[in-house]
Amino acid sequence: MTYLAYVSPSRQIGAGDMTLVADYQTYSDARSHLKDVFDATMRGRTVTLRRDDDVVAVTPVDRLRDYFSRTVAPRISVAREDGVVVAIMEGRPFAAEGTTIDDAIDELIDVLREYAEDWETHLQQAPNHQDAWGLVQLVRLSSDDQLKVWMSSDGE
Repeated sequence: MTYLAYVSPSRQIGAGDMTLVADYQTYSDARSHLKDVFDATMRGRTVTLRRDDDVVAVTPVDRLRDYFSRTVAPRISVAREDGVVVAIMEGRPFAAEGTTIDDAIDELIDVLREYAEDWETHLQQAPNHQDAWGLVQLVRLSSDDQLKVWMSSDGE
């Protein structure tokens, strides 16, 4: 089982807001209880760790991937034009073509993988790409076969 940690950006806590209480107040404390962290996540808990004002959640990758696969809608449409199959993600700037539907879908997966790499290195700060976080995480956490199954679904 693979695990992934995400950092929650710091935010000001105003009156009436509930402060998030971390399971482990320091990374050192979590590191000394790492077996407990993994055991708790294997039982379905999300474990939180605090460092300064940031809180990190540790959760099993398969659960996170499953969540993204149900909440990020693929919206794939396929069309044939002049002997070429085109696969398009409606509402997103992704398209690919091939000689068959399978070829076009395989190419679309390659396009999404390249985008995920670019997003992580420099696109995530661009205003028109900031909302792609869920899609990028889904692509990063999925095999090609899992992405094909997701593309054939409607999401949530």
